[in-house]
Amino acid sequence: MTVTIEFYFDLSSPWTCLAFHNIQPIIKETGGQIIWKPFLVGGVFNAVNQSVYAARENPDNRKFVHSFRVLKEWAALAGVAMNFPSEHHPVKSVHAMRVCCALEDDQAALHKFATAAFNAYYADQRNLDDPAVLAAIADEVGMDGKALVAQTGEQEIKDRLRANTEEAIARGAYGSPSIFVRGNSDDPADERMYFGNDQLPLVKRAINIAAKP
Repeated sequence: MTVTIEFYFDLSSPWTCLAFHNIQPIIKETGGQIIWKPFLVGGVFNAVNQSVYAARENPDNRKFVHSFRVLKEWAALAGVAMNFPSEHHPVKSVHAMRVCCALEDDQAALHKFATAAFNAYYADQRNLDDPAVLAAIADEVGMDGKALVAQTGEQEIKDRLRANTEEAIARGAYGSPSIFVRGNSDDPADERMYFGNDQLPLVKRAINIAAKP
């Protein structure tokens, strides 16, 4: 049985950067089919998780202080460069995620751009809110950066990003990454949602369970 994994992501999330990297060996090992789904995590927070903003306003918030420390440990464990936070944090990701939406129908191209964009932001501290930076990243991986950035102004691309975000919210998402695992069943009860990098062992388990005849 083919198992589908839908990975809703926003480039502005460092935990998503780690999960993006760490889920790929799981997909290769299990034979699951992954679908990369760009969405806007700010839209998710505004709709269902506004407490995130209040927590960020407190520099002494123990959870956030601790999470930044273990973030670096997770990155070291995964071999992912994590030169974070930068002067651009928190970055507005709407332009970047619209570029991703422009590439969504070509999953290989989307994966290539997202890989480069994650590295640009978390390793090189480049500003993903700058259209010129986004165009340069696309150019660096063999794409037409100018044309891609131009597409971010098209209503179709704006609508796709909004639709992906609303779809994720409707399915239960409250942050990035939100990961959905399902087999061939059409029964919504057979779908499982997971959140974040640390739940990837559960994602792997769910894929293996769903793959059984």
